[in-house]
Amino acid sequence: MEIFERLSEHDHEQIAFWSEPEVGYRGIIAIHDSSLGPAMGGTRFWDYPSEREAVVDVLRLARGMTYKAAIAGVDLGGGKSVILGDNRTTDREMIFRAHGRFVESLGGRYIAAEDVGTSVDDMDFVQMETGHVAGLHGRSGDPSPVTALGAFHALRACALEVYGDASLAGRHVVVQGVGHVGHHLCGLLADAGARLTVSDVDRERVERARDALGAEVVAVDEVFSVDADIFAPCALGGVIDDRTLPLLEVDIVAGAANNQLARPEHAGALKERGILYAPDYVVNAGGLINIYGELTGWSRDRSRARAAGIFETLRRVFDTARSEAITPAAAADRIAEARIASVRRLHRSRV
Repeated sequence: MEIFERLSEHDHEQIAFWSEPEVGYRGIIAIHDSSLGPAMGGTRFWDYPSEREAVVDVLRLARGMTYKAAIAGVDLGGGKSVILGDNRTTDREMIFRAHGRFVESLGGRYIAAEDVGTSVDDMDFVQMETGHVAGLHGRSGDPSPVTALGAFHALRACALEVYGDASLAGRHVVVQGVGHVGHHLCGLLADAGARLTVSDVDRERVERARDALGAEVVAVDEVFSVDADIFAPCALGGVIDDRTLPLLEVDIVAGAANNQLARPEHAGALKERGILYAPDYVVNAGGLINIYGELTGWSRDRSRARAAGIFETLRRVFDTARSEAITPAAAADRIAEARIASVRRLHRSRV
């Protein structure tokens, strides 16, 4: 693949590669934009089918983090890292210490945290080699509960936009992916009186949601066609594509997964079908807010309050979309890009 073409496509600043074969480590770090501050982003441990797919994924995720930080109002840039391999391995210390050395080599331009396939325990290994890591034990810890809290308030904002009432009581919500974030979100939805349907490739996860929360369970290949009010993708990205979009029988798509749309034009296709799409990087910004709170010394209560503020952020996105006759995805991008441009001008004026 043409690496420099990929970098220039969305104005990425840097992509770096690191290999330590003796410990089975292969890693990639992408920095999209550091206008607002050092690039922040989780570490994804995944068995990619090819190195090309790993590069595409890390670049997309890094760009999403730039926009997420901008619209969340935090002073961080956008970055992401991936480790190529089987995340089920139990021999983790040397892999994540190698990752820590990689992060350290960038001199603070990138701050690591957990993501899909990694944990707070893994970040403790990373910390053995670098101080540029967050989401640690004894600090902000696992960001999943705060991510889920922000997503819950995002769903409330969507309900207000579509139904004129922010209450989720009695609303039928289909949650795809009930891992850390998805399960916490289901708990909040159940407490709010929502009806739950869940799906996950992991049988134990769906059984836990069924037994603990009374959720209905559907097969992985049936989750898109459930007749419901809200579809909440909380697994991996790219789930809304040419095949799945026509199957949707919902009024709202809003979930915590990153990069839910396989292609940007799917935002317009959802709008044409009368389905409200809440941009994923707005919905799932609670985790980043949680990490930023750790870096700045915020209390947990303040981080949770800022995550709850995603409700008002989404209302602003929907208002902009209506007034400018554009999709919510385009509206969110405009708001984020405006903040980035303003900070860049501020930096230039100080030189």
